[in-house]
Amino acid sequence: MIPSPNIWNDPDVYEIENRGVDPDGLIEATMTGIHDWSGTRVLDVGCGSGFHLPGFARTASTVVGVEPYEPLAALARQRISNLSLANTAVLDGAAQDLPLADHSVDVVHARWAYFFGPGCEPGLAEVARVLRPGGTAFVIDNDASRSTFGTWFRRAMPAYDPVAVERFWGRQGWSRERVDVRWSFESRTDFESVVRIEFTETLADGILAEHEGQGVDYAVNVWWRTFE
Repeated sequence: MIPSPNIWNDPDVYEIENRGVDPDGLIEATMTGIHDWSGTRVLDVGCGSGFHLPGFARTASTVVGVEPYEPLAALARQRISNLSLANTAVLDGAAQDLPLADHSVDVVHARWAYFFGPGCEPGLAEVARVLRPGGTAFVIDNDASRSTFGTWFRRAMPAYDPVAVERFWGRQGWSRERVDVRWSFESRTDFESVVRIEFTETLADGILAEHEGQGVDYAVNVWWRTFE
């Protein structure tokens, strides 16, 4: 299990971040344009506190969230209980050992959840195992090659190589849709709190000193593959 210090340490602030990412719904629109999950069984890998589960549950027949960190899995279960989502369940498990049967889901979704790139092959093998023929997997990750946020990301992770990541996905047979979204928060206070869980104190101080307002342009990659 690879720790995710932002959501593990500050789930309340991460909830604010989730609400502020892509308020225009461009990521979901991109995914549904590739494979509409209405009436299907959807798996959310690394579902965290379950933020995306209700969105899938509105049209999917069933939704399964898998989360390795028990405190977050408990929050996800509380969310689906509070919303009375009878078609949704949360299971303990990790990307490299999914607790589902072979060929049992139609759509797999992973967002900021499993640091995909070289080394994640066991997780990708599990995705291929659980998907039915004709099923589609989506991985949403940062596009560090562009946008203001991408510049911040490269400062935080100077060894990150977007070209190497692109080549990795190409070798795996996946396609990419580049999507320009935005972070947009209700207040400067919310924006600052989110920046501070995503970056070190020194880097966050620099970002906040140079960047005004309560939002920023943000680029993502929607990596996807339909399995036959």
